[in-house]
Amino acid sequence: MSLLQRVERAQQEAEIQNAGPTPSALAAAQSKRIQVRTRDELLRDIRLRLQDEVIGAFDSLLDVTDPADLHRKVEGIVDRTIGLDGFAVTRDERVRLIEELAAEITGLGPLEPLLADRTITEVMVNGPGHIYIERAGKIQRVNSAFLNDEHVLRIIDRIITPMGRRIDESSPRVDARLPDGSRVNAVIEPLSLVGPVITIRKFSATPYTVQDLIGFGTATSEMFEFLRVCVEARLNIFVSGGTGSGKTTFLNVLSSCIPNDERIVTIEDAAELQLRQDHVVTLESRPPNIEGEGEITMRDLLRNALHMRPDRIIVGECRSGEALDMIQAMTTGQEGSLSTGHANSPRDMLRRLETMVLMTGYELPLRAIREQIASAVDLIVHTARLKDGTRKVVNITEIYGIDDDEILTQDIFAFEQTAFRDGKIEGQLKPTGVRPTFMSKFKASAIELPPGDFGIPAEDPSRPGAVRQGKGRWIAAESLQPTDAPPPNVGQGKVVAAGGMIYVSSMGPVDPVSGLVTSGAIKDQTRQCLRNLKARLEEAGSSLEKVVWANWSLRDPTEFDIFNEEWLRWFPGDSPVGQGTLMPPIQRRAGFRISIGVIAEG
Repeated sequence: MSLLQRVERAQQEAEIQNAGPTPSALAAAQSKRIQVRTRDELLRDIRLRLQDEVIGAFDSLLDVTDPADLHRKVEGIVDRTIGLDGFAVTRDERVRLIEELAAEITGLGPLEPLLADRTITEVMVNGPGHIYIERAGKIQRVNSAFLNDEHVLRIIDRIITPMGRRIDESSPRVDARLPDGSRVNAVIEPLSLVGPVITIRKFSATPYTVQDLIGFGTATSEMFEFLRVCVEARLNIFVSGGTGSGKTTFLNVLSSCIPNDERIVTIEDAAELQLRQDHVVTLESRPPNIEGEGEITMRDLLRNALHMRPDRIIVGECRSGEALDMIQAMTTGQEGSLSTGHANSPRDMLRRLETMVLMTGYELPLRAIREQIASAVDLIVHTARLKDGTRKVVNITEIYGIDDDEILTQDIFAFEQTAFRDGKIEGQLKPTGVRPTFMSKFKASAIELPPGDFGIPAEDPSRPGAVRQGKGRWIAAESLQPTDAPPPNVGQGKVVAAGGMIYVSSMGPVDPVSGLVTSGAIKDQTRQCLRNLKARLEEAGSSLEKVVWANWSLRDPTEFDIFNEEWLRWFPGDSPVGQGTLMPPIQRRAGFRISIGVIAEG
């Protein structure tokens, strides 16, 4: 073949390729798709016929206790149905039909192989024809399917009936659990518009351990050791995070740090926790019956748990009004209690707790709610499912008090991402350089910390850290402990003499003998401020009687009347001209409720 002929032939082949498939090729592909669809429809028809046969013989099949006998009976049903209707199936299709039918009788139908697969962490049924799974943090669809809505409903009934729960049009959603502890949620019409929906959160047959989570990269061994001593020191801990971030799994592992000689009461909607301690009482809420009676809520269980002499209370998840009872329990003797909650960050968890308390219907002032939360909760461990599907602890945050109606928080550890390589996020949970205010609790609990204190900086007397405020349940215990805390370096009152006048700024309620802030009451602090002013003015050759102008800063403006009552006792008759200003943050953090500055004649 000449060069010219080869070029022409190549051009012809290119034109054929650019023209796309030939009509005969298209027809062949269409025929193949029709054959596949026809085959699927045939197998679907066979499954429907087998379902009818199984329903008819269901009671007799349930009486069979020997798995081999059951398999033979199922095999007989399959062969008889195929033979009577003249269906043509392959050997593999016949074996699969037998397995599916056996699973339908003894288990959960198409869900059985998915539940048996240890690599699958979640199973999601979106109507009969769509089943999804989560594996390694990623969601994917599987080929399995239910036959119809009735098929899905039968499986739901099989899950919830042993637990005494129900689902119907009057109660179209239900929470339940499988025998292995996996959590199940089901929703049907009229709530679901795609057919019955099932969501199963699988749990390991053997509970995860600290070493397992370290292996998964959830947190480092050092962080788990830190959390262990926090649990032993009886700090109250919330585990927060988004849906599917591993909160319950982490709570389960965290609870393993509780000493074995303590009595633990767990409270859940559907029991999921798998505690290994010997002395554990598991309580589970109960929905109302068909008449709307007999409901036992999480709040009922929490109130009852207080009469059961618990050392610790663990609530699987706070969702509504039970948060108030949980907070009350944390502040009335059940220290070291644990719970979880849905939130996007530690700060969001605090806001959610406020909202959940308001859901009780009690008209409580927001400040009172925040004071309760600040006093009850010591630590928030925040978990997250990252973009690469991994679950990690991203924050360990301390709640150390309340200031100016705001709950005070500080991150003790935070996750720092260092790289994103090969589709994986790399990073580590690192100390932030902040020393938590509860470090003295470890010493009081006779807990020996490892060298380096988990990377937490040592106490520096020249740079005092945050002052714990609002931890009322610790005050009695800690008031007996000697303190080496330095006096506040604010509120000492700077004195300047100029132009025949004496200027004194920001005199705080600091006891000159002890160097500490006096009692928290506004009246006592006002009296101390004025004593200090009197002394400083007299040192500068002036007196209170010569004050011509005053400036006061109140932490809470609503306390002005109490302040003014004490002020008038010190300045009877014509009081000096004065004005009020907003207290700066540094004075609020020092515990001041008031500071006073004056101008006096020299």
